[in-house]
Amino acid sequence: MAGRDLRTLFSSNDRSIAASEAFTNRQAQWQAVTAGLAAHIRHVTRADFDVEDLEAPRRNMLVFHGVGGIGKSTLSRKIEASLTSSEHRPVQWESPSHPEDRTLPVRIDLARAAGMDFERLILTIRLAVAPLGRPMPAFDLALRRYWEHNHPGEPIEDYLRRGGLLSRFSAAAALPQQMQSALSDVAQALLLPGTVGGALGHGAGALIKALRERRQSVRALAGCSRLADLLEAEPDLEALSFYPHLLAWDLAQLPAGKSALPVILLDTFEDTGDRTNRDFERLLQRIVWLMPNAFFVVTGRNRLQWAEASLEGQLDWTGSNAWPGLVPEATHVGSGVSGHQILIGDFSSEDCEDYLARRLSRDGQPLIDEPVRRIIAERSHGLPLYLDLSVMRYLELRRGGRQPQVTDFDHDFPALITRTLSDLTPEERHVLRSVSLFSAFSVPLATQAAGMQHDAPALRLTERPFIRESPSGVWPFHVHDLIRAAIRTADDVSDDRWSDQDWQRAAQRAFHALESRWRQDLRRDRAVLVGCLQQGLLLARDFHLDLGWLADAAFQYVGDSIWEPLALPAADATSSDGLQTAVDALVESLSAIARRQHEHRERTASRLTAVLASQLLPDDLVEMATYYLAKAQRDLGLTDDSRRSMQRVASADGRLASAARRGLAHLSRLSGDFPAAVEAAGRLGWKGRHHRVLGDVWWVQGDMERATAAYLAARSEAEEHGAAGETAMVQAHLAFTVSFVDPDRADEELDLAARLLSRLSLRSSEMTARIAALVRDAGFAADVPDRAAVLLAEVGVSGISYAAAKLKLVLCFHHAILGAQDDLTTAITRLRELTQSGDYAYYVEIAHFMAGLPLPEETARARWIDGERQTRERWRCLVESRRNRLGTAR
Repeated sequence: MAGRDLRTLFSSNDRSIAASEAFTNRQAQWQAVTAGLAAHIRHVTRADFDVEDLEAPRRNMLVFHGVGGIGKSTLSRKIEASLTSSEHRPVQWESPSHPEDRTLPVRIDLARAAGMDFERLILTIRLAVAPLGRPMPAFDLALRRYWEHNHPGEPIEDYLRRGGLLSRFSAAAALPQQMQSALSDVAQALLLPGTVGGALGHGAGALIKALRERRQSVRALAGCSRLADLLEAEPDLEALSFYPHLLAWDLAQLPAGKSALPVILLDTFEDTGDRTNRDFERLLQRIVWLMPNAFFVVTGRNRLQWAEASLEGQLDWTGSNAWPGLVPEATHVGSGVSGHQILIGDFSSEDCEDYLARRLSRDGQPLIDEPVRRIIAERSHGLPLYLDLSVMRYLELRRGGRQPQVTDFDHDFPALITRTLSDLTPEERHVLRSVSLFSAFSVPLATQAAGMQHDAPALRLTERPFIRESPSGVWPFHVHDLIRAAIRTADDVSDDRWSDQDWQRAAQRAFHALESRWRQDLRRDRAVLVGCLQQGLLLARDFHLDLGWLADAAFQYVGDSIWEPLALPAADATSSDGLQTAVDALVESLSAIARRQHEHRERTASRLTAVLASQLLPDDLVEMATYYLAKAQRDLGLTDDSRRSMQRVASADGRLASAARRGLAHLSRLSGDFPAAVEAAGRLGWKGRHHRVLGDVWWVQGDMERATAAYLAARSEAEEHGAAGETAMVQAHLAFTVSFVDPDRADEELDLAARLLSRLSLRSSEMTARIAALVRDAGFAADVPDRAAVLLAEVGVSGISYAAAKLKLVLCFHHAILGAQDDLTTAITRLRELTQSGDYAYYVEIAHFMAGLPLPEETARARWIDGERQTRERWRCLVESRRNRLGTAR
């Protein structure tokens, strides 16, 4: 409820200032749910309600939004439980007017970690109404057709069992029978043999014809005016997103005594995407719109923007006419809710500014001007207490006779510490200060960082409201951002405040606690490594600690070749004062190495050169920076520089010596000295990725059989060592090789590569996979040149020079297959320009081999392992083989 803020009222003599304050509580939110349900039931039971009306405004939803960790998911679960059974309803929550046995609540977690895709979501909603014990004929027919088309040979019950839906829904086992019943009824009505099931293929045509002719035999379905159109549509994801309309229609056909109200709770709505990509949100909106007889309760971090006309084109239905309850002006908290969006807990940044604008006003206008509101909102981290304190500070500054400015709110409030610590035990205070050094923590980590021998204080601390829990992370707990910042930076006037030396000792304990957590992780969990590394780097930088274990952790990070982003404080390390410490240099090195997947290689080389010039790193980390500088130089075509850098690392015989020797073997291959590359591969072993090096040599000989065998061996070895990055990288190369000889098998290899790469950040391997897709389609697809042009533009952004030459070689393959001599001549000319430095110059030879053309006199000759003639024959054979396939296809 909203009321007068008496503290603010008595803080100023200016009676023209209007002050208001908002209060929220869980009971009020439950009241909003019951009131919304009651209004919805009245609406859908009116005589003029039409479930097929697609133009009427929608009021069938309620939205609770607030910052992460404030308890939205808990609220969602509690609402589901309370609607399922009264015994789960808190005693202070009143009974809803609708009987629980006539309500079908289902909660759907949209969090990315929950793995909820759109198919699973639709099935979950269908399973929610399965307890009614009746087929949903219109929906079930369409769903069965979709399922047979998109999951051939996979029974839906197997999918439900594998996805855990059978165990979640007691009536789930009945769904296949309900669907089969609907199919059998239609088959019998149309006098079709068996059921419509396996092939609504021919059965669908008969049903569609009967529906359009409104035959008496299908009168039970003929009333669904859009069923025929949906059955006639291609059964893809787009069509699936409109099937909820059919389910709504089916539900509306149930007799009054057999009907029930679906209540669909969509939790973690913010994980449906960001506000620049609303594809999944658009599908979800369709469900809400197309099921006007269902009631939806949405929980997420942000209010829904569906009532904003500016989203027209991004979503199917937008504007205040479509969603009158979602307009911002209609949003209120507490009893008498007229809007359908309710803010709970902490505020989002937009709502902070809105709150400040409404908190103090004069003549209906915000008293605090917009720039000041913005800075207060930014510093508040959504904490209502901070907003309150800032409002009081604003009034205090006004009493001093001047207009408050933005700079007046670069301010920490000791009161945040006082209020946070006020009811904590001394041990809990000690643990809280210790864990404020972490961005996330667990109970064991907190106990060790605090230097305690028992977990009880840390356990009690995790139950406090300012400790947030995110079970999906490495460590589940974190201190509210603003509280954490206040404890670290605000003046602490409490009796047990810490001195600078206390903080230094605590930082050292926390640093060693992270080391223990990392070294004791026998599973070598990547998330644990990254979590320890980024927190350890921050501690070492802020408290001027020695590198210690961070060097070992850094080598594990680069050794896995995964390159997920590190939340490193790189901006501080590259301030106007430049690199100052070894930690600064390591932070910059790891940032440059990881970011090279997203930055031009020139930027990578520049950053690593600056690190080496600082001379701040110990010798082993100098080798790391030198090695990745050499890789960037090779990608940029700076072969001589790369070779010198690789030789320095190999000569040092340190942890990256094998990788550097592999780099030298690659450089031999680049120059066309293939026997030298093969000879070097024999000395590399697993650490030097010997099988991958051989695969890289054999495919350019046109010997795809030996290349495939080498890559398969490389993949097996990588899997045995649990090297996810190497596995994905090799799989991309394998797909590329297979694409030359077996386009059908290439589909499988490319699918596997896509799955492996989707969890990583390997830009060059992603490019290899995309080039492989072009090889697979060479000769078959007319758009190969256009797709290659798009990819070539991306290559230019990355600075990976070899990819451009590889792309042109694939285009030569495409043109040679088609016998497009003019296009082939142009591609070879461009390929010669790209390789004029000497690196990959043998691509020009291969292009001539493909086309059966003689080599010009001036062409540089590579040292082919089996000689030029046999290599020529292999490449020409690949072209002829593809031509034969193409002829068969035609």
